[in-house]
Amino acid sequence: MRTSIIILLLIFLNSCRGPEPRKPVQTKSGSFFKESIERSRKLLETEEAQIQQLIKMDSLKDYTHSASGSWYHYLAVNDSANYTPKPDDLVVFNYDLLTLDNDTIYSKDDIGVVTYKVDKQELFQGMRDAVKLLKEKERATFLFPSSLAFGYHGDENKIGSNIPLKSTITILQIEKQQETKEN
Repeated sequence: MRTSIIILLLIFLNSCRGPEPRKPVQTKSGSFFKESIERSRKLLETEEAQIQQLIKMDSLKDYTHSASGSWYHYLAVNDSANYTPKPDDLVVFNYDLLTLDNDTIYSKDDIGVVTYKVDKQELFQGMRDAVKLLKEKERATFLFPSSLAFGYHGDENKIGSNIPLKSTITILQIEKQQETKEN
């Protein structure tokens, strides 16, 4: 009787422990991420060299490098305006999308006039940054590396994987947010 109580007590105490976690079958070294970062870095270097070559060939225009990583030059400057879009402003603009070889992907007619609430609606990263650089009635051509365009996935239609883009953007109207108008 005493041994059966001791056995039951040992079984009871042994069953009170929590489940033991399984050991991983294979450990991750992080090499996939390192390789991916290296591939992305090399791709960006290649695209930037391609953009620099394009800029060198177009020496009549004065290109500016933006803080976000795109390059642009003005086609029309509005010296009378001094306001650039801020978050929540409504911006009415049109644009086209071309390859760096000037092959049209989407024309201005395909896209139409866009009304965009700054930083609140979905546009690709380069376009979101570009809109904030231009004033009303200004027009500029932007060169975007693929990392600022549609990246690895493309647009799942006409723009493929890792395609750098060229776009001419015209700001037609900027409607300031209500708070800015009152201040």
